[in-house]
Amino acid sequence: MVSTIVIALGGNAILQADQKGSFQDQMENITRIATQIAQLVRAGHRIVLTHGNGPQVGSLLIQQDEASDHVPAQPLDVLGAMSQGQIGYMLQQALGNSLFPDGVPVVTLITQQIVDPDDEAFDHPTKPVGPFYTAREARRLSVLKGWPMEHIAPHRERGYRRVVPSPRPLRSVEAPAVATLIASGAVVIASGGGGIPVRERDGRLEGIEAVIDKDLSAQQLAEQAGADVLMLMTDIERVKVHYGTDREEDIVSMSIDEARLYMAEGHFPEGTMGPKVSASISFVERSGGVAVISSIETICEAFEGITGTRITK
Repeated sequence: MVSTIVIALGGNAILQADQKGSFQDQMENITRIATQIAQLVRAGHRIVLTHGNGPQVGSLLIQQDEASDHVPAQPLDVLGAMSQGQIGYMLQQALGNSLFPDGVPVVTLITQQIVDPDDEAFDHPTKPVGPFYTAREARRLSVLKGWPMEHIAPHRERGYRRVVPSPRPLRSVEAPAVATLIASGAVVIASGGGGIPVRERDGRLEGIEAVIDKDLSAQQLAEQAGADVLMLMTDIERVKVHYGTDREEDIVSMSIDEARLYMAEGHFPEGTMGPKVSASISFVERSGGVAVISSIETICEAFEGITGTRITK
């Protein structure tokens, strides 16, 4: 059966923790991803891609800070737009190369997301961006730069990252354009990095400094696209409960009621698996579709149910 599939790629999978962040590193990772996605396109499925941008925006923030004596630093929403163009370009080129014999167009759409400027997230930054730091490095940067730093479980050795506000997405400005592109038969890359956060004021849009959670934005995109399947791809093959203990267990499938129970029991921390499970629950509940969480290396196998964690009603 032909499906409309929204695939959300983690920014940390595009730029892995043990890599320096060169263009070549990221392009090699994306090329491997594109090969898998091309298989789904050739099988007749309609594909919408979205992606995270935490590492990329973090790198841009460092570049802005280091060069601020020479060129004006750009605000965080502009860096989000930069990362949409950067990652979209790489995905579009890699997928275009894979699908060239099939004549399937691949389109990247710069996407804005309406947020509430009074969202409490602006007073409580939680979204990790940039590289990992040791506790000592985090303390130094917190004092020197004034950056909010937070310990990110389960990374115990280099467990601190800079955090920025992450308001909840309310509405995608470009949703009608996404629907038109899907209907045309194009592979669409949209809502990169969760979308560029903007607010409405007197009938006009204005950028606002934040980074939207990619998984919540992907859920919204999947609903607007009428998707049958939402795939949240990360760096683990299956969701786990009792993570890091002698009771650790892979979850092959769970209902949304079971997922809520696990969340209430604290198995899915807010800084790691929590947003993915929350987004999956919302998508399945509202659309009646299926959500899948798995490794970025196993996109096709996860779609077919061979691996990954499936969330259903």
